[in-house]
Amino acid sequence: MPKSITADELKQRMDSDEGAVILDVRASGAYDEWRIQGAKVQSVNIQNSKLQQYGVKHFTQIPKEREVVTVCAKGIAAQEAAQMLAAEGYQAVFLEGGMGAWSEFYEPVRVVESEKLTIYQMMRLAKGCLSYFVVSGDAAIVIDAGRHIDRYINFAKRKGLRIQYVFDTHLHADHISGGVELAKAVGADYFIAPPEAEGATFSYTPLEDGMSISFGDSTVKVISLRTPGHTLASTCFLVDDQYLLSGDTLFVSGLGRSDLKGRAREMAQKMFETVRTTIAHLPDDLMVLPGHYSDFREINQNGFVGETLRDIRAENPMLHMTDESQFVEMAVGNVGVTPPNHETIIAINRGQLTPSPVEESELEIGPNRCAVKH
Repeated sequence: MPKSITADELKQRMDSDEGAVILDVRASGAYDEWRIQGAKVQSVNIQNSKLQQYGVKHFTQIPKEREVVTVCAKGIAAQEAAQMLAAEGYQAVFLEGGMGAWSEFYEPVRVVESEKLTIYQMMRLAKGCLSYFVVSGDAAIVIDAGRHIDRYINFAKRKGLRIQYVFDTHLHADHISGGVELAKAVGADYFIAPPEAEGATFSYTPLEDGMSISFGDSTVKVISLRTPGHTLASTCFLVDDQYLLSGDTLFVSGLGRSDLKGRAREMAQKMFETVRTTIAHLPDDLMVLPGHYSDFREINQNGFVGETLRDIRAENPMLHMTDESQFVEMAVGNVGVTPPNHETIIAINRGQLTPSPVEESELEIGPNRCAVKH
């Protein structure tokens, strides 16, 4: 019987010198849309029916001299595939829980550490979702927490941190937020901009434009910047005049799409105003730390997703546009596929629906689709 490995063990293999060989046995359409990727990942897509019909040895792209990790949606078909490989003498293990388990894996990566400030990027690799711990002394604020709040609570315990405040940069449409529940669990204040919470059933502290946030030893300066465009009151956080936690406003590879809450052209016009009146006046040497990424190649050599504003400006022509109509046409025309279930997820994040854990997992299956590509 082949053994299973966890998502954490798979990530360790992906980061090793040898990397990982993954045999994904899902249908080709599911594989093409969303799969496990990495700089040292060799990925092959062959269904169990083909392995049975032709025999494992027919597929020379499956190496016999290396361990093969089989993957499916929930782990059942992958176990069958691993058994077929093992019967032919291959080194095979299967991912326990399949893509569902991979979707719920988080990896904390330290962005910066100094005497007065530490920032951790919480990477949800399968979804391309990024959340943050900003730490001062033994106090922390958490920004854009995912729904798996135990990851944040356990991380804070390991680091000896007290979560003082929890923030959402906006009301999310592509994944279920854990902000409200995390704040309740640790006894912290939860902040979101009032227009984002319209129709919501939860309690919150208003996040206002230009708010200065004091926590920890109070030497770290955190200022909120209202940056509408992705949503009506999207907010970025300027940390110590060196780091811009940009939510879904500005990504390494694009800008936040403006169509998920309706009024696509109106919101694109607001994004143009944000680019021209706010982002344009920020210094080149700011490190931009976004709320999402869409390609593993956006992970830099230090292991986190982030680039200087100088480098982002050099690659994104939309940040230099002066013609509003041209900007709007590009913003509306390049949004790509709409995230599935986004209306349901918005309702959940407003507190209007309460899905079961199984329903939450099903709603979040798939990649990030929050950016306008340039």
